[in-house]
Formats: sequence, C-alpha cells, structure tokens
Amino acid sequence: MSFMPVILWSDALVFLLIAAIVAAAVHVRKREHLMLPWKRVARSSVALVSMLVLSVFLVIGLLDTLHYRAALPQNGSEKVYSPEVLSAFDALVGPLRTHTEKTYSAPFALHLYAKESMRDAQDNVVREYPRLQYGGTHLADEAERDMDVLQRALVGMLAGTLAGVMLSWLLRRRYTQPALTIALVLLAALIGTIMNLSAAYHVLGTDKVGQDVLYLSLKSIRTGLIIGTLTTLVTLPLALFLGVAAGYFRGWVDDVIQYIYTVLSSIPSVLLIAAAVLMMQVTIDTHPDWFDTSASRADMRLVALCLILGLTSWTGLCRLLRGETLKLREMEYIQAAQAFGVSSMRILSRHIMPNVMHIILIALVMDFSALVLAEAVLSYVGVGVDPSMISFGTMINGARLEMGREPMVWWSLASAFVFMLVLVLAANLFADAVRDAFDPRLNRTEGQA
Repeated sequence: MSFMPVILWSDALVFLLIAAIVAAAVHVRKREHLMLPWKRVARSSVALVSMLVLSVFLVIGLLDTLHYRAALPQNGSEKVYSPEVLSAFDALVGPLRTHTEKTYSAPFALHLYAKESMRDAQDNVVREYPRLQYGGTHLADEAERDMDVLQRALVGMLAGTLAGVMLSWLLRRRYTQPALTIALVLLAALIGTIMNLSAAYHVLGTDKVGQDVLYLSLKSIRTGLIIGTLTTLVTLPLALFLGVAAGYFRGWVDDVIQYIYTVLSSIPSVLLIAAAVLMMQVTIDTHPDWFDTSASRADMRLVALCLILGLTSWTGLCRLLRGETLKLREMEYIQAAQAFGVSSMRILSRHIMPNVMHIILIALVMDFSALVLAEAVLSYVGVGVDPSMISFGTMINGARLEMGREPMVWWSLASAFVFMLVLVLAANLFADAVRDAFDPRLNRTEGQA
C-alpha cells in the first residue's frame, strides 16, 4: 500500500457527526410532520442558493478530512511512511501545494514582490525583481501575460458553464427554481475559471514563505467548518439536558442550573477561553510523547478548542430551552400525562424534547457563523488553533504585519476576508430560511393569509 490512512481526533468526530446527521435525516423522512418544515426550506430560492454555496465548502472540508501518510522510498524490507500528514484534498490540488515560490508575489504576477541583488549579462550586480519559479513560466514573452490570462479565463469559464448546464439538466426534475439553476451555472463557471488559471498562475498571489494563498484559503475552510460544527457536539448535550431539566423540574434544580449559567455568563468569554487554551497548551507541551506527528499535535489543540468553545457557549441555548420547557410544562397534554402517572423521563423524551427541537435546530444553524468568526478572532489574538494549522485566523494574524510593510502586501488579508465572508453570509442566509420555515408564528400567519 503506497499510503497509510490516518484518522485524527477531529476526523473521527466529523465522521460521528455525519453519521448522526444521516440517522436524523432517515428519521425525519419517515415522518411527514417533520418533513413539512424542510419542504418549506426547499421551496425557498435563497435557502437553495445558500445551501449550494455551503455544499462547495462542505465538499472541500470533507476531502480535507480524509488524511493519510505517503510511503517513502524503501531501502529495505520495512515500509516507512512520511511524517507529513496529507489529505485527499492535498492530492487533488497537488501543484497548488508544491509550487511554492521564494517569498511574496502579487496575484497573477510573473516576478517576486521584492527586489534582490542579481547579476546582469555584463556580470554587474543590480537590484531587480526575480522571475517566479512556477507562476507564468510557460510564457516566452512577459508581454503575453494579459492575453494568456484572458484566454485561460475564457476557456475555464466555458468549461465550467457547460458543466453547470449539464448538472442543472440532471437536477431539473427535482429542483426547478430558476435562481438555483442560475447560481449553479455561475458557480460552476467561477470554479472552472479559477481551476484553469491556477494551473499556470498564482491566482491570489503567495505569502511570506512562497505558499499559494489560494491553497491556504481553501485549506482554511476545514478549520472553520470544524469549529462551527464540532462545537455543537459539546454545546447540544449540555444545553439540552440542563435547559429542559431546569424548565421541567423547577424548584432547587432550576435554581442551581440558573446559578451555574449566570455565573458562567458573567465571566468575560475571551478571558475564560484564553485561560483554558493556555492551560491546555501547557499540558500538550509537557507531554510530547502523546503525539507521533505534528499534525496530530495541532489537531488535538483544535479539538480542545472546540471543547472549550462548547463549554463556554451553551448558556444562551440553555436559557431558550428553559423558557420553552416552562411554557410546555403547563400545556394540557403534559398535565394529562402527569395525572395518568407517566414518569418524568418518559414525558421529557416523548413530549418535551420533540417540541423543542425546532429551537435547537434554529439556534445551532445561527450559531455556526458566530463560531467561525470566533476562531478567526481567537487565532488573531494568539489563543486559537495551533500556529502550524492553516486557518482564516492564522492567515489574518500573518497578514497583520504584511499590511504595514512597503510596498503593502494586501492579498492574504483580502483572500481570508472574502472566503470567510462568503462562508458566513451563506450560513446566515440559510439560517434565516430555516428559522422562517420552523417558526410556528410565521407559519400560522401564512396559513391565515
């Protein structure tokens, strides 16, 4: 076998989350009353277009979750594997990862962004911009660059448009919204253009060590998705159990739970997260034998950050569930079940929890974008993911000093900003559509109209 599969902790949690989503989808499809809100979501053009954009990010994130270690050339009978952990996404975009320059270069540039001492034809030392090692090396004449970029963009756009039209034709029976068809064609055209251009140029330039900024931006997607989704594995059980228990049992149980989340909410979240991350980092530094690769070490810090964010962000959802459970507890069917001697656990599992799931779903979808932004802020201040892990926060932190140099290096910050903006905007639009579909007040108003 030319590679050895590697399952990091975050990979295992992602697979667990996917299995839970699949099981929930199967459960929902078998129940018509649960399918109705999702059918309303599917009728929303905004929801479908935003979900299409999110699907592209999800595919990239899932490909970047399939990790492996490549086999090294054998000198003996024992097979040795590289200590570098790669992913299926790295294998697909190999040139983006391996075609590194010496240092900064601007988007579509043919030369480095800084002058170096070079010798001319007369063996004189001059200060010039060196030619890039990979970007635009196929051009014999530098004056041909603009025309070559235009031709490659048109060819990639045409190929992407054709692929988008074919895919829209295959999906025409299931999805008939014109907005989705237009968005699919435009997105396919954009992807085709970028793919064709990135084969010959650094579309978004390179960073301080010469890495392609487009590659860094795409690799940052997985980190943002991990933070935005895996944190729910910690937030959901705490908020659901404590919120429902406080609202249903009331009395001293309600007082204790309210005291816990009131105290936790009173502590500045950034300081609490920073303290927890620093303590976790000390533990990792003092136990290097726990990790066989640097990737597993960085991944453990990522998982720990998800755990810390989950332990500090469950209070808002807990309050919502407590208030909804207090209202449901006074409903006639709950009081009838209590009068017939039905146990509290059965009432909670059969009557309370199914009726608060819409609140959970809306809150989790809307919190996703906040968690993605939280990672960028925490990494910027130095208490986020490991510095060796690529993320939007580490890109922004690295671009902080680049913005102050002369000439200014702007493309790393701009790339991280644009990718994060598209991800968060698509998530927010989809969250709005889900909220409108699951909000019983809005649905009741539409029914009366």
